[in-house]
Amino acid sequence: MLFMELNNDICYQAVLTHDRRFDGVFFVGVKSTHIYCRTVCTAKPPAARSCTFHTSAAAAELAGFRPCLRCRPELAPGLARVDSIGRLASAISRRIEDGALSEMSIGELAAELDISERHLRRVVSSEFGVSPLELAQTQRLLLAKQLLTDSTLPVTEIAFASGFNSVRRFNAIFKSSYGLNPTQIRKGSQSQAETEAIECELGYRPPYDWQALFTFLSARAVAGVESFNDGRYRRAVRIGENKGWLEVIPHPQIHRVRVRMAPSLSRAILPTLTKVRRQFDLNADPLAISAHLGELSKKNPGLRVPGAFDGFEMAVRAILGQQVSVKGATTLMSRLVTAYGEPCETPFEDVGWLFPRAAKLASIDIDELCKTVKMPHTRGVAINALAQAVASGHVNLDHAGDLELTLEKLKGLPGIGEWTAQYIAMRALNWPDAFPHSDLGIYKAMKERNPKLVLAAAEVWRPWRAYAAIHLWKSLETV
Repeated sequence: MLFMELNNDICYQAVLTHDRRFDGVFFVGVKSTHIYCRTVCTAKPPAARSCTFHTSAAAAELAGFRPCLRCRPELAPGLARVDSIGRLASAISRRIEDGALSEMSIGELAAELDISERHLRRVVSSEFGVSPLELAQTQRLLLAKQLLTDSTLPVTEIAFASGFNSVRRFNAIFKSSYGLNPTQIRKGSQSQAETEAIECELGYRPPYDWQALFTFLSARAVAGVESFNDGRYRRAVRIGENKGWLEVIPHPQIHRVRVRMAPSLSRAILPTLTKVRRQFDLNADPLAISAHLGELSKKNPGLRVPGAFDGFEMAVRAILGQQVSVKGATTLMSRLVTAYGEPCETPFEDVGWLFPRAAKLASIDIDELCKTVKMPHTRGVAINALAQAVASGHVNLDHAGDLELTLEKLKGLPGIGEWTAQYIAMRALNWPDAFPHSDLGIYKAMKERNPKLVLAAAEVWRPWRAYAAIHLWKSLETV
């Protein structure tokens, strides 16, 4: 549902029925109160004549509405974009969420994504109904509102954590946008020094098969870097020069996850939350995907595509996993971390290492790398080439403005063929239509070994072939 395609009658019906399918797809502005809400808001539905509809929170705020304190628009799920313009808009939004416009100009962001500044502005306006700077400001304000509500960080820390350059400017913009002082949002006055973590919540659309996702990810967890215990995910985190830990705890009853992170990550909250959303595929619309996949998804409509917190880490694992078992690849990753990772202080007994930086692995002699990890020389060459490409900026595995170009760059590296590139696109780049069609598991599930016929049969699942792959792999568990 793009910016110009909102239908007032359909939108209002979704508001009346509190329809979760539209949660985060659009927001409703109430002219009588100057508040904007999600479709799932439990407040009494306003009269149709009082409603305006907006494709993004930023568009609602630009129109003069303030976020509802009851349904909290900052907790709404995001959108998984599947068309080429939508994927680009998603990449732009992701970089803005990472705080890019606090560090660079719009022109520099456009150059990073290999597009013109004019095209970047046009895409953001088309998809979100606002300018890039307006989108960035709304994201900063909503993050600040969330931290004021959920965390015990001091207001000063929240201002800088949200991307504002001064507390005075933060207070002024917050008051002018929301009609409240930041301190009026706070639930209490406890200082951050009295708590062990920053806490935030992220929403998602049900159904969600947490057991299936945890089973998949836990089997591939990098020992020392991450762990799954008691229904919780924990890992050591490095974002830029910020280091610490995080813990993700699902709350299926309220369709949210709680994210706890070290206070040392206070200046990297935005990118940390973005990465959690991607890793756990929180922006998916499972009912729409299931309806498209039909019979294939009937048994497990809540399956998600497992993402990756760190794209480079996941890509290295994809290379190490070539022609070996899941357990074998996990063992190789453990050796790599033990030899070249960095220690990181965490409160968890089984998590205490940071995955090696790309520049670190690029600097290691290939023969030494192969001997240490006990892997074939071809794998060492592939990892070294990938590390050099990522360290130099030739390949970016945290976002891809031009997905096809990124795939071509990956396949141009030694040891990375179509299967590996598609698997990386599926998990690291969150491309919902990625399809590793030459995978042996997919051959077995589809009962077909001719790759051309597999691709032809999978056409019916576009643009959700990554989800089809997950369903095919899942079906093998009951064979």
